[in-house]
Amino acid sequence: MMLQCKFAPLRTALVAIATFGFASAANSAGGEAIHYDRHNWTYGGVKGQFDPIQLRRGFQVYQEVCAACHGLERVRFRNLVEPGGPQFDEEAVKTLAAEWPNQIVDGPNDEGEMFERPAKLSDILKGPYRNAKEARAAQGGAYPPDLSLMTRARNIHTDAPWYIHVPLMMRDIITGYQEGGSDYVYSLLIGYEDEPADFELSEGMNYNKYFAGHQIAMAQPIPEEGAVEYQENAGAKMSMKQNAEDVTAFLAWAADPSLNSRKQLGWSVLIYLLITTLLLYFAKKRIWKRIKH
Repeated sequence: MMLQCKFAPLRTALVAIATFGFASAANSAGGEAIHYDRHNWTYGGVKGQFDPIQLRRGFQVYQEVCAACHGLERVRFRNLVEPGGPQFDEEAVKTLAAEWPNQIVDGPNDEGEMFERPAKLSDILKGPYRNAKEARAAQGGAYPPDLSLMTRARNIHTDAPWYIHVPLMMRDIITGYQEGGSDYVYSLLIGYEDEPADFELSEGMNYNKYFAGHQIAMAQPIPEEGAVEYQENAGAKMSMKQNAEDVTAFLAWAADPSLNSRKQLGWSVLIYLLITTLLLYFAKKRIWKRIKH
């Protein structure tokens, strides 16, 4: 209680500084600061873990919405079965892989020719395009990127002054904040709206208030009236924001599938180091107590 009272003013000041700094978090769009709210992710912070039920819903959204344009080339079907992820039934994933519409190019066969075959557990979640040029041709020149590392490749840029930046960095280190990419992707998915009257939108582009420049080639993937419908026992009700949250969590897992085990191991290491430190301290006291200084 004494410690809490002693450091309460400092904590209040740090919270105020952090709040001000994050309000100016931005991806510069013509000098404009874009505000991003921090979402409450189950895997956030030093103790957070992925929720397998949410990851299953997120995979459903990816399969029904995102897979039409984007692949997951760093994720294999077997990963969907492993602990720490969606943890689907293995037989169900085998069936899913065999029925995946984008078949795997393999070979050469006995005649020296490449061929296509259904996917297996060991294969990647292949996207619909064979190469970047085919993807650009199909998408009017816009390239739909692979989503495997999207929550790591994207983040929230902070334009705060250096004297605000330092306490912001300290706060993120203390709280274990690594969800900037998730916050960005989620904001982007829910950020589609009609452009303001004074905004000139280029032909073929869509207005997104969270995208730098506010013009994005990707059409709104999850419209409010066309959200993916979950099953009754899915653990959440259908909505555009729920879909966006779930698929963002799934993409965060795709980018860091070992997060659960990594954090569990981290706590074990910290406890081990604490016990070792105490043992070394008492051993030192015992050895040196008989020596006069």
